[in-house]
Parts: sequence; structure tokens; C-alpha cells
Amino acid sequence: MIHLTCVSCSRTYKKEKNRYFCDNCGSIFGTLVVKYDYDKIRPMLASFSKTAPMYQFEMLLPVKNYSSVADAVGGTPLLEFDNLLGMDKLYVKNDGMNLSASLKDRASLIAVNLAVEEGYETIFCASTGNAASSLALISASSPLKTVIFVPEKMPAGKLAQLKVAGVKINRISGTYDDAFDQSMTLGFSKHWYCRNSAVNPYLLEGKKTAAYEILVQLDYQVPDYVLVSVGDGTVISAIIKGFEEFKILGLVDKVPTVIGVQAEGASTLKHVFQKGKPYTPIREVVDTIADSISVGYPRDVIKACQFLNRNGGDMISVHDEEIVEAIRDLASMTGVFAEPAGATPLAGLKNMLRSGKIKPHNKVVILVTGNGLKDISAIGG
Repeated sequence: MIHLTCVSCSRTYKKEKNRYFCDNCGSIFGTLVVKYDYDKIRPMLASFSKTAPMYQFEMLLPVKNYSSVADAVGGTPLLEFDNLLGMDKLYVKNDGMNLSASLKDRASLIAVNLAVEEGYETIFCASTGNAASSLALISASSPLKTVIFVPEKMPAGKLAQLKVAGVKINRISGTYDDAFDQSMTLGFSKHWYCRNSAVNPYLLEGKKTAAYEILVQLDYQVPDYVLVSVGDGTVISAIIKGFEEFKILGLVDKVPTVIGVQAEGASTLKHVFQKGKPYTPIREVVDTIADSISVGYPRDVIKACQFLNRNGGDMISVHDEEIVEAIRDLASMTGVFAEPAGATPLAGLKNMLRSGKIKPHNKVVILVTGNGLKDISAIGG
């Protein structure tokens, strides 16, 4: 990488310890984007594997690997299905196959590697569940101490992962947003390394590798649409950035249209995006069975809206009942068991097919971000 750029004022910063956001614009408006010298990277490109873990893309990542578990992160399957939902083809990127059964492992691996490289002793994060359990397991074999902040209401499967990993768990009375605020206050006062979504610009760099893999696994044939569930906004920003970087590098000649799907009861980012420029963060009271995307004050809202606008994509929302139906449909039609947030893109796809916004002949990828065993409460388990 060569520098970091503020999404609002375009001020640049070098990679340095404790640099998380723009001094001028703050942590919400001043989230940072990692920039690379793509001209230098092009000669380093080789033939990428369809099954290799994410560090095969090391030349496009901000830190080298120090972890013993990196081989268990990335390289997740892209499954191809014919004649589902009346579509010619449907592709399912199953990131529930990562080490902790979540896409968040891609971000946690980057965070742990950076914390080790920069000499930190402790790493922390706030989470609705997946980022926490991911960090707990990814950091387990590292020299780091791990401190987790989660809301009291948390799926049992994700809590179990935290407990067996032996991390320090702070269960906060209130919402994810309350846990986030408390983690930032304590974590920064203690000078711990921050693995919080949006605040840490490097997490996006891990998540974007899912987009790289989709293109490699499709033999660089660009899909028409990619549907992604959205909470804080970092995942959709990452997926768009990954597609854009492969285009910049000349590996593809276009990018897919990305559709962000939120739960209707937690669709704050959709409200900001559809209101239009200038994008203004808002805080809402939210409620959904999809705990992984239950965010009422999305911290990566500015970046997500900017990237999505540039992409030409859109934000939609679906009801909890549609998410539960999508969990069952996905499992019964493909064998992929997804947690509520992981099945949300399928619910969105079904709505877009009904409305005619997506046609049966379109090539579509849905990104499943987490395994269903992490939260069985939605289906009465």
C-alpha cells in the first residue's frame, strides 16, 4: 500500500500506528480508504487459484501474514445451481466455510496480523456476534490478549465460540451501538488495537478478497449482480472495492452491479442512501432477527453510500418473515445453511425477481456471510 485517503476531504495519510480516521473529519465522516500503487502490483500478478486461501492476494493486502490459521481463511466455494427460482443460473458464495464460519474472518486475520506487526499486546472489538467470535478464534493462536464487547442479547452459538476461545467478554446492557461506544472509550484509553468495523480502515482489505475470489472462480466472467447483506456498511464497501481493483488491474473490463440488502427493521443505511447526497448519518432504533446486520448507527455509512453510488447499485430491504423463508429455501434448494444475515441476500433476490428488476437470464451471485449453526433461534432451534 502507499497511503490512506479520507472519504470526505481526500486528505492523505501514511500507514502509521494508531491511524484509524481523518483528523479533520472524524470517525464517521473521515473513514479512510487504503490505496495501492497498482502499476507496481501488475507485474506481480500471477495465476490465482480458485481454492487457495485469501493470502494468495498478499500483494493487494496491507500487511504480511503472521498467523498460523491463515490457510483456514478464504478460498470458500462458489456454488453453481441451475433452474433455481426460475433463473438460468444462480451462484452462492458460501463464506460460512471460514474458520469461525463467517466472512468476518477475512477482516479479523488482517487485524490480528497488523496488531502483531505493530507490537500491540491487546486487541479489542465490539460486535453483534460474528466479528467477536471471529476475532476470538483467529487471535487464539497469536500472542495477543483479546477483549470483546457484545450486547447482552446474543445468539448462543456465537457466545459459545467466545467462551471456548477464552477471551475476555464484556456483555453490555443495550444494543450493538452501545457496545461499540463503550469499546471505543475503554479500548482507546488502554491503547489496545482496534478491530472495530469502519473505524479500522484495514478490515475492508480482508473482506474485499471475497470479491476477488468470486471473479477468479467465475474465470473472470463478471456477473451481472452481486447481492450482499448490509449492517455497518463495511462489507458492501469492501465487495465493491474488490471488484473495482480487479478492473483497475486489467483483470476484468467491468464490475458487477452490487445490491445491498437490509432487514426492514434495521434499514438505516438504506434510508441514508436513498435520501441522496449529501449523505448524512442518522441514528435509528432497530429490531430484526438478523442480529449480524442489526445496526442503528452504521459507522461506515459515508463510504458505503459513496461506493454504492459510484457502482450504480442500490439498497433494498426485506421483512424478517422473508429472511426466515430464505433460510429454509436456501437450505432446501442448495444445502447451504445460512444464519439470518447470510440468507438475507436470497430474500432480496426473490423480491427483485418478482419486481422484474433482475431477470431470469441475469448472472447473479449471492454472498452468504455466515453459517446457520451460529444462530438457530430464527428457525425455532
